[in-house]
Amino acid sequence: MFLSGKIATEDGTPVPSDASIQRVCQNRVRQQVYTSPHGDFSMQMQPMTDSFVDASGDGDANFGMANRASVNGGIPRHELENCELRTSVAGFRPDSVYLAGLMTTGGSIDVGTIVVQRTGKVAGGTLNAGPYKAPNDAQKAYLKGLDAKKNGKLANAQQSFEKAVAIYPKYTYAWFQLGTVLQKENQRDAARTAYMRATAVDSKFLPPYLSLAFLACEAEKWTEAVALTDHILSLDPVKQPGTGGYIVDLDALNFGEAYFYNALANYRLNKLENAEKSALKAENHADPQGHFPQVHLLLAEIYYQKKNYPVAIAEMRNYLEIVPHGQDVDKVRERLAKLEQLNGAASTAKPDQQ
Repeated sequence: MFLSGKIATEDGTPVPSDASIQRVCQNRVRQQVYTSPHGDFSMQMQPMTDSFVDASGDGDANFGMANRASVNGGIPRHELENCELRTSVAGFRPDSVYLAGLMTTGGSIDVGTIVVQRTGKVAGGTLNAGPYKAPNDAQKAYLKGLDAKKNGKLANAQQSFEKAVAIYPKYTYAWFQLGTVLQKENQRDAARTAYMRATAVDSKFLPPYLSLAFLACEAEKWTEAVALTDHILSLDPVKQPGTGGYIVDLDALNFGEAYFYNALANYRLNKLENAEKSALKAENHADPQGHFPQVHLLLAEIYYQKKNYPVAIAEMRNYLEIVPHGQDVDKVRERLAKLEQLNGAASTAKPDQQ
């Protein structure tokens, strides 16, 4: 069985080169494909196993035909009742199409055209138009690089992204993707250079700043990490005054990670108040689903430094609840026991007599 369709923009502008669509079943991403430069997509669904797919669509009716022999009738219709297709298009509101009740023709489902609406402009929310002006040869090399990267062919991906930026030096996304590949290949200096090239083209494209912040934390360059994450957080749309309604992250960037790196760097610089503020943002606002459980350990250490033992204990217990079988749980439990002793001693101590 194949799912096919097209993404189009409300204002008729070209679909961004990194537009993708996911099949989500019971809040779990089961498949993801990128659209063609014209917005077309085709998604081949596997029988029974339903493996994760992430590749560039080519808009060709024969897309995925090489694997058709492996599909024995596709996924039964009743298994699609709790599934939907979700769009991810930079600068546009996400949209979704539920698959239950859709008609199939010859084993295929055509969902038609999904029209996405542009988000309202907020500070930091307008992406540089440069990537969308890339010549066709550069776009093809970029999409080829994405496909190679998703399939674990890092050398081929690096070659394709290098070709894309050679053709079009202002290709922000290609510079960023080149940096991610180089980082995976443990070429830290080269990756940093690629990320810097991306930021030089567009200072409001935030993912390379986050990658640079990670590298700075890894190298214990805490002042640099604070500066990089401060730049990211200054462009968080949620922080802009007068912003209301529905906001999407235009760069598909998790601000929770940025808040975490900012908190960690400030903690290392002994700026506990700034560290606490950012860590609480990561915990309560930007990362409500616990994607960064280590923020609880960081908060525990911050509150330990401030001698607020009950809250430090609560944060450590939160961490153990989220990661009950982590590699460091023994050390965390040992640390928790010491904090509980300190808290007990503090609670039984008598106040000084006047």
